[in-house]
Amino acid sequence: MALFRRLHVRLLVSYLLVIAVGAAALVLTTYLIGPSIFEHGLGRAMGRGLGARAGQATASAINSDFTSALGTSLLVALGVTLLTAGALAVYTARRILRPLDAVRAATRRLATGHYEERVRPPAEEELAALAADVNVLGAALAETESRRTRLLAELTHELRTPLTTIEGHVEGLVDGVFEAEEVYSVVTAEISRLRRLVEDLSLLSRAEEGRLDLRLSAIDLGRLAGEVTSRLRPQFDGKEVELRLSAAVPLPVRGDADRITQVITNLVGNALAYTPAGGAVEVAAVRQGPWAELQVRDTGRGLSAEDQERVFERFYRVRDPEHPTGGTGVGLTIARSIARGHGGDVTAESPGLGLGSTFALRLPLVP
Repeated sequence: MALFRRLHVRLLVSYLLVIAVGAAALVLTTYLIGPSIFEHGLGRAMGRGLGARAGQATASAINSDFTSALGTSLLVALGVTLLTAGALAVYTARRILRPLDAVRAATRRLATGHYEERVRPPAEEELAALAADVNVLGAALAETESRRTRLLAELTHELRTPLTTIEGHVEGLVDGVFEAEEVYSVVTAEISRLRRLVEDLSLLSRAEEGRLDLRLSAIDLGRLAGEVTSRLRPQFDGKEVELRLSAAVPLPVRGDADRITQVITNLVGNALAYTPAGGAVEVAAVRQGPWAELQVRDTGRGLSAEDQERVFERFYRVRDPEHPTGGTGVGLTIARSIARGHGGDVTAESPGLGLGSTFALRLPLVP
């Protein structure tokens, strides 16, 4: 039974079955119906010239010879057909199995960590599409592995820096270089930094697993935007970036006020981080049909066409010489996960590099 699970065996058997059915129908027709029709017609023709009895005997002899010759011809034709069908089945099976074997070999190498493996697309359109999908998978796995490696390096740096600071100040305290109050202040700040990092990673994990604990209530998205901008305005003033708020209409939504505030803070904070001094950031709360939409527009560095979607990938950070380190690259990932947990989304648009960008939080309005 295991033999019949192979594709080339099934193709060969299917070819042979089709031929067998056709041959059986042809033979049955030839031997059951053909002789009587042939003998009747030949007997009528011979009977007119030789007499009924003599004509019938001659017709029977001719019919017997004809049936024998026809049977021999059918057997020869059937043999040639079977050989041809078998050869074609073997060729077709090999033609199909060769690219499938290449796909299998590539997936095995991908499974062992060789993410650079690629499959050469065959001539057949369907198999070429399969090979293309495997290549896309390989590229995605390679990019994920690259981001994972970068993440480990970034996390190591993020953890090493506060730990080194704490260690240095503690040693300084032991040696009498620093005062206890000064060391306490520095250690407290670095511990808070470590705590924020751990909390971000924990929140990211819960968000991607769909385990966010949302405390839903009726809130006004425009009011939350006003509260966030008021809290962040001193930072804008310190960087000499203009902050404008436009929230003319109430935008009632149902959501977790703390989580939505976190999303707005992330969007406005990112706009500030990537907008140079003298620039401007505008926060606008508007209605878009059945949606409440909070738009954060800035005059900063902008986004390339590729970055407009990739900025929401975990641990992905836009390359910017002015912000070589940035954060851990999870803020926007968390923001989008929170928005989608509320039935909404977070999107990004930009006309190009150097032309600013617009991030939008969209949530369903409460009827």
